[in-house]
Amino acid sequence: MVLLGVNIDHVATVRQARRADEPDPVWAAVEAELGGADGITFHLREDRRHVNDRDARLLKETVVVKLNMEMSVAEEIVAIAEDLKPEQCTLVPERREEITTEGGLDVIRHRDRVAVAVRRLRDAGIIVSSFIEPISEQIRVSADIGCHAVELWTGRFAHAKTPAQRAAALDELRAGIDGGRAAGLEVLGGHGLTYRNVATVAALPFAEFNIGHSIVSRAVFVGLREAVREMKRLLSRHAFR
Repeated sequence: MVLLGVNIDHVATVRQARRADEPDPVWAAVEAELGGADGITFHLREDRRHVNDRDARLLKETVVVKLNMEMSVAEEIVAIAEDLKPEQCTLVPERREEITTEGGLDVIRHRDRVAVAVRRLRDAGIIVSSFIEPISEQIRVSADIGCHAVELWTGRFAHAKTPAQRAAALDELRAGIDGGRAAGLEVLGGHGLTYRNVATVAALPFAEFNIGHSIVSRAVFVGLREAVREMKRLLSRHAFR
């Protein structure tokens, strides 16, 4: 059974558009859980552009399912994670100019810095995952520095324009899953997945998907609880057997 982590960042983005107190991402997490989410994911960015420290604290106090904190390896953020102790931390790249996280963290280039963050988080009793592109060396280094899991960037598949591009992206993901499993890692997937394209990647042996924007967008029309249920049904119907 493939699991679904629901990313609630975009709920906070709507709130911050008016600098208001609604919609509340903490309330959104409750609705997502009631819809069947297996995990709640949030990204505490250095610039706090959407989720803020108050949200992170309340999510830790109220979320019953797995709480996954996406984060950079900046000293301030690592220290917050050590104190907050979510069940899982996913290390991601972070650039101020981007709208959302694009591409994977280069754990090869930043190996020493990432390794320090991984060690500190592991010492705090936190499961650590790296958000990387499905490249064999990135997977190997993630395992070597102590990650428990990798989340493979599915953006190349999601953004593909032709059947040949989609096929090549799927081949990359299959190889990435095989490489991650061989290295003893749990393999997750995420980025750009929607109700229209998730069936294809759901048929691959991923352990979990993290999906945010598409679910929050659907929630505008059907409510967050139902939007999560719909995504869960799709994953269940097409999941790798």
